[in-house]
Amino acid sequence: MPPLQITDFTQVTLSGVSRHYGRRRALSRVNLVLSAGEIIGVLGPNGAGKSTLLGVLSTLAEPSNGDVRYGDLTASAGGAPLRAQVGFLSHELQLYPELTARENLEFFAGLYGLDRPAERAHEALARASLSERADDLVEGFSRGMRQRLALERTLLHAPRLVLFDEPFTGLDEASCGTLVTRLQQLRTAGRIVVLATHDLDVVSQLLDRAVLLRMGRLSELGSKGSLRERYRAALAEAPRGRRPVPSGPSGSGPGESPA
Repeated sequence: MPPLQITDFTQVTLSGVSRHYGRRRALSRVNLVLSAGEIIGVLGPNGAGKSTLLGVLSTLAEPSNGDVRYGDLTASAGGAPLRAQVGFLSHELQLYPELTARENLEFFAGLYGLDRPAERAHEALARASLSERADDLVEGFSRGMRQRLALERTLLHAPRLVLFDEPFTGLDEASCGTLVTRLQQLRTAGRIVVLATHDLDVVSQLLDRAVLLRMGRLSELGSKGSLRERYRAALAEAPRGRRPVPSGPSGSGPGESPA
C-alpha cells in the first residue's frame, strides 16, 4: 500500500458542535480552537462528555450538529488523507497481546501504509525504552510498558493532531515522567495535543491551556490560581440554561463512555 498523501493543518476549529445519543446530549454547542504547538487539557467529571469530544475530534464520531474543521477542511471533505493526520490513544491500547512489541509496531506501520516498517519499529522501540523487550510477547508487559508501546504506535505516522484519553491511568512515577517528556517533545515539534485527564497534579505544569466539560458544555478555565483551584471553582459554578435529561441507570447515553 503506498503512503497516503497527507493534508497538512495547524489548527482545528469546533463550531457549535453537539453530539446526541437519543435524548441525551453528550456534547452541547461546543466551540473550541486548537492550535499547533500547544497541549490542551480537557477536564471534567465522569460522564461529562470528554471521551465523546475526543471521539468527534478523531473523526470516529460525527457531530449531530455543528462542524469540526481541520484547517479549512471537514473530516468528510478531507477523507482518508486527513484522518491519516490524527493519532488517538484511547482507554483501549489497541495492541495485540499475542504478538511481540516489534511485531505490533511493524503491523501498524504497514497498516498506516508507511515505508521501512522494520526500521520505524526499531526507532519507536528505542523511544519507548523497550529495545531489550522488542521480541517479547506484549501479554507479559506491565501497564507502563504497554502504555509506552501504545504511545509509539499512536505516533508512528507522525500525526498533526494527537489525542489522549486518560493517558496517565495506572502508570508509576517513572512511566508518568517518560510520558510527560514525550508530550513536551510533541509540543516542540508543533503538534496539536489534546488530553482528557483527571491527573491534575501530573499535568499542572504541562498544559498550555485547560478547558472544562460539564454536562456536555465546555468552558475555558481561568489563569489565576493552581489548576486544581481553578478546576474546583469552575465545578462549583452551576451550569445555566440546562435541564438534566433522564438517562439510563449508568448515567450515560448509548455509546457514551463514562469519561
